[in-house]
Amino acid sequence: MKTVYKGILALVVFGGLFTAGFCWRDLQQGRLPTARTVTTFLGMDSGGNALSIGQQFQQTFNKISGEYVRTTDSKRIKYAAIGGMMASLGDPHTAFLEPSIAREFDIETSAKFFGIGARLMPDPLGVKIANVFTNSPADRAGMKAGDTVTAIDGVVVAGKTPDEIADKIRGPKGTPVNMQVLRSGSSTPINIRAIRDQITTPTVEGKLVPVSEMGYLSVSQFSSPTAVQFLTEIKKLEESGIKGLVIDLRNNPGGLLNTASDMLALFGADKVVVSMKERAKTTVERTASGQVRQWKYPIVCLMNEDSASAAEIFAGCLRDYGISQIVGDHSYGKASVQNVLPLRDNASVKITIARYFLPTTPDIGRKVDEDGQYISGGLIPDFLVKIDPNSDFVPGDVKKDPQLSKAIEVLKSKG
Repeated sequence: MKTVYKGILALVVFGGLFTAGFCWRDLQQGRLPTARTVTTFLGMDSGGNALSIGQQFQQTFNKISGEYVRTTDSKRIKYAAIGGMMASLGDPHTAFLEPSIAREFDIETSAKFFGIGARLMPDPLGVKIANVFTNSPADRAGMKAGDTVTAIDGVVVAGKTPDEIADKIRGPKGTPVNMQVLRSGSSTPINIRAIRDQITTPTVEGKLVPVSEMGYLSVSQFSSPTAVQFLTEIKKLEESGIKGLVIDLRNNPGGLLNTASDMLALFGADKVVVSMKERAKTTVERTASGQVRQWKYPIVCLMNEDSASAAEIFAGCLRDYGISQIVGDHSYGKASVQNVLPLRDNASVKITIARYFLPTTPDIGRKVDEDGQYISGGLIPDFLVKIDPNSDFVPGDVKKDPQLSKAIEVLKSKG
C-alpha cells in the first residue's frame, strides 16, 4: 500500500512540475498563466475545444516555423515527425521511407531499372565493378569486372557512395552515359560509353560444385523476377545431370511473399505457405496448383542470421514439407508481414500488418535482450555450422566455405 501511495505522490509532484514548467514564462513575469497558455496545455483551441491530432501538429509546426531561432526546413520537419510516429511503435520493420529511399526500395523489390547492368562495390577512387550482367549495356560496351569507374559524364566521383554513383549511372532508356575507367594492366584511363536500357537484376545464380556433381544455387533476394530466374537456373543445372542441390539463402533479406509462394508451388500444390494473423482476422497464403515438377535429387538450404523474411518462409516451408534440411546458422526471425503505402510526394510508409506462422514450425519471431542482442528465434538449422570470423571464408567456394562443404556432405549421405 505504501508503494501505491508513493506512486501517486510521484505522479502529483511530476504533474505539478510539468504544469509549472509549461507556464513558466507567465509566472516568471509575475502574472497568472493566460487562458491561451492553459488551453494550449490542455490540447484545446482558444474556444476551449479539444484539438485534433492534425490541428495539434499544425499548431506545433507553425510555432517552430515562426519562432525557432534559425530558419527551418519544413520538409525535414515533416519527415522527422512521420519518422517519429513510426519509431514510437517500437517495430523496426515499420518505417517511413523518404522519396530517395522509397525509390531504391521499389527498385530492389521490382529488380528493374534503367541503367547499364553492373554490380558496384565501394572503391576510394569511385566505384569498382563487381560483375557485369550478361548482354547488358555494360557488357556490350566492353566493361569488365574489376574495372574502377572514376568519373561519370566528366564529373569525378571519388568519395561518393555506390548508391550515389548508381544514381548518376541510371537514367532514361536510350540515353548515353560516359564513364572514365581504370583497368588493371592499363596505364591510362579508358573511356566507355554505354546506352542505358532496362535492366533486370539477376537474383539467382547457379553453378556446378566441382567434383561433387552437386548443383549450387544462390538466391540473393525475393523480387518480382526471382521465380522465373529460379526455374531457369534449375533447368540449366538439371541439364548437367546434378545429383543434389544446395540453395544458398545466406544474407538474403527476403522480399515479396508472392514470389516465395510462386517458387514453393514448384514443390507442392495448394499447400499452406503461411498463416497471417492480422488485427481482426487470419488469412492463409497457399501455393498455386498446376506448377509442381519432379525433383529427383535431394535438396539442402543454407542459411545464416542475415537470412530473413521471404527467405525464412521459403526454407521453412521446404523443411515443413519434408523436402529439404537446413545447414548453417539460425536465421533472423522476422515473423511479420509489411505493406508499403505510397504518400503524395513519392515517399512511402512500410507498416507491419500481420504476424505470420509457418505450416508446422513453431513461432520463429526474433527475441532480443535490452541491448538488442539475439536471444532466440529464427529457423534453427538441422546441422549447425558456424563461420570462424578469422578464417579465409569465401562463400560458394567448397574449399573455403565450411557451411557449403557440410551441405555437400549431407546431400551425398542421401544419395
